[in-house]
Amino acid sequence: MSAGRVSLDVDGRVATLTFDRPEAHNAMTWAMYDELSAACERLSGNRDVGAVLLRGAGGRAFISGTDISQFTAISNGESGLGYEARIEACIAAVERLPQPTVALVDGWAVGFGLVLAAACDFRLATPAARFGAPIARTVGNCLSLANTRRLVAAVGPSVAKRILMLSEMVAADEALRAGFVLDVVEPDALDTRAARLAGTLLSHAPLTLRAAKEMIRRIVQGETDGDGADLVAEVYGSGDFKRGVRSFIDKTQPDWESR
Repeated sequence: MSAGRVSLDVDGRVATLTFDRPEAHNAMTWAMYDELSAACERLSGNRDVGAVLLRGAGGRAFISGTDISQFTAISNGESGLGYEARIEACIAAVERLPQPTVALVDGWAVGFGLVLAAACDFRLATPAARFGAPIARTVGNCLSLANTRRLVAAVGPSVAKRILMLSEMVAADEALRAGFVLDVVEPDALDTRAARLAGTLLSHAPLTLRAAKEMIRRIVQGETDGDGADLVAEVYGSGDFKRGVRSFIDKTQPDWESR
């Protein structure tokens, strides 16, 4: 099998990250993890990009987890901690992107795929989408505390226990009812729905979106020692805030500049 790849494509103000290893249901290799980290580094400093879509190639899976053959390199607790640290770096890089992120899930979102989808701001799914982490009945590893916290924040403790302890797979319709998925659409309508959602996000004040996203991230991860003054000051001190006030008074559409 190939080492796979994670490609980054930018079309106007929308970027797309594609996990491309369909012959293995887009299971992640070390090379793919490295490419994901590099792509996030490029995106984090790009103020011209206003939204990021994440999707799997092949139409059968979003991401089916880490390639299990790579677990043979984990021989003890210390190497397990090293693996989880590497996974956390990738998840955190996506979670900390300043742009809103949308996971497009068509098929399996398992293990790393589940946690990555949970780390995104929104999720769109097809009826074939399935979310889970059946590690209790397969390889016998565990999620880190940070990733378990993300999952609990996204689906609640009861569903998280079903996923992690009973190894249940959550179908798209249940994920929609739980609020984990924003919408369920047929595969041929997924791109159109994603474009409509991206268009809504692009029409909103980008600094307001970034502040909301980062404040929610800090709350979920328990980083509540500060008062968020840095985010509040950035927004209220921006030209976009002044443009927004002026446009509201003038009854015109503001031209956001992300500064």
